[in-house]
Amino acid sequence: MAMPVHSAYPATRLRRTRSAAWSRDMVRENRLHPSDLIWPLFIANGDTQEPVASLPGVSRIPLSGLADKAKEAIDLGIPCLALFPHTPPGRRNEDGGEAANPDNLMCGGIRAIKDAVGDAIGVLTDVALDPYTSHGQDGLLDEAGYVVNDATVDALVGQALNQAAAGSDIVAPSDMMDGRIGAIREALEQEGHANVQIMAYAAKYASAFYGPFRDAVGSGGLLKGDKTSYQMDPANASEAMREIALDIAEGADGVMVKPGLPYLDIVRMAADRFELPVYAYMVSGEYAMIEAMAAVGAGNRDALLLEILTGFKRAGASGVLTYHAPVAAKLIG
Repeated sequence: MAMPVHSAYPATRLRRTRSAAWSRDMVRENRLHPSDLIWPLFIANGDTQEPVASLPGVSRIPLSGLADKAKEAIDLGIPCLALFPHTPPGRRNEDGGEAANPDNLMCGGIRAIKDAVGDAIGVLTDVALDPYTSHGQDGLLDEAGYVVNDATVDALVGQALNQAAAGSDIVAPSDMMDGRIGAIREALEQEGHANVQIMAYAAKYASAFYGPFRDAVGSGGLLKGDKTSYQMDPANASEAMREIALDIAEGADGVMVKPGLPYLDIVRMAADRFELPVYAYMVSGEYAMIEAMAAVGAGNRDALLLEILTGFKRAGASGVLTYHAPVAAKLIG
């Protein structure tokens, strides 16, 4: 696209509109709002919050504490909570069967929020087997340890239906198996869950930024091997567009790019190319970096956070999943 022609200096002085706060506010191109935020929460058994050592300020929340978190989010204008369970080791096994248990932590968390606040806030639930498997992979393994696709998709369909029956508003498959969006969409329609949305982790990269998250859900120490056979190569961009296009064709209502900061180009490409919401996940490693900088006095946490979130909006993100959601909402408000 051709750039518009402007008059030359001094007739044009770009600093004119930057000279006062009211003027900068008036010409600001991108604005943050609490409704841009989704707040991920880790849930666990027990009666007290359990701090996550690698995520300063983040704790695993007992089911009894979710009502307060939901009410806090509503008061701050945050429209959606995303839930991730810390499944006890005794309930993990090779096939991740706990994912289909209607009384598992995830379903209990959904019900706790809905019983407390009803439809005043949305609940997004992770669809993947890694919080439930004893090997930490997102799917089922064959004899050679390879994550098999189609059998995993069958398990994911059962997991998604289980969450929908418990009251989930948005199921979010994060596994990166081929064909799972279409299979889940068809099953939701057949089982009477036509209004349950699918937010597809459509471009999820095999990233080094996930370490604290795996600590939080208890899968980090269990992981055997890596996830490069199904999560995307960080070097690839065109492949991400193919992944996103396929998920849209199969029935996704929104798509996600994960992680966030290293993949702003992917967010921009997706926002330009596809006419549906594109979300970015500001992942645990990104959160930890901000907190680490602030802890040693290398940067102001609030300024760092707002600059990064504005970058997501500028890149075209419709919304951002961030553990900093309540902090950001207060700053924006």
